[in-house]
Amino acid sequence: MSAAGQERELFVRHARKDGRSVAVLRAVDYGDACVVEAEVYPAGARNAAPSRPGPYTFADAQQATAFVTEAVEALMVLGCDVHAS
Repeated sequence: MSAAGQERELFVRHARKDGRSVAVLRAVDYGDACVVEAEVYPAGARNAAPSRPGPYTFADAQQATAFVTEAVEALMVLGCDVHAS
């Protein structure tokens, strides 16, 4: 990936259900790759710390956006409210 300082945040999506955070997805463009970082807050978890699956690396922003779009659609089917920030 590119040197530090070359990153550009593309977008962040927050998913909530019943007022509780479920997931946060953040896409970052590094110039030569695009990475999606995830924080997942499992229901019934013993602590408030999220799990962090990934990161998921893609060749470009289009592929990363398609990945996040599918994830957001799945979260909405599961009853989550998803908001951009």
